[in-house]
Amino acid sequence: MSVDKQTVAKIASLARIQMGDAELERMVPELNNILNWVEQLGEVDCSGVEPMTAVIPNTLRLRDDVVNADPLTGGDRRDDILANAPAREHGFFGVPKVIE
Repeated sequence: MSVDKQTVAKIASLARIQMGDAELERMVPELNNILNWVEQLGEVDCSGVEPMTAVIPNTLRLRDDVVNADPLTGGDRRDDILANAPAREHGFFGVPKVIE
């Protein structure tokens, strides 16, 4: 796949980039080099390689999901929190309707 000056001009127009003729001519070989490099990547046999998210193996350090881990900020305090609410509806904060 290769691009010409008209294709580069269309890409620049879609990206809202104003380019002169000299800049368009300069971009043609650069974009063609990028496309050739992508084609080379497609030729690499990676059928035996498993997908990975990082170069080194790592695991996330996660805490246990405990609702009442901290009695001050933990869960199961709905009634205490809603006691200060100006409007309560079905155990939630009541808010005025803003969309008709």
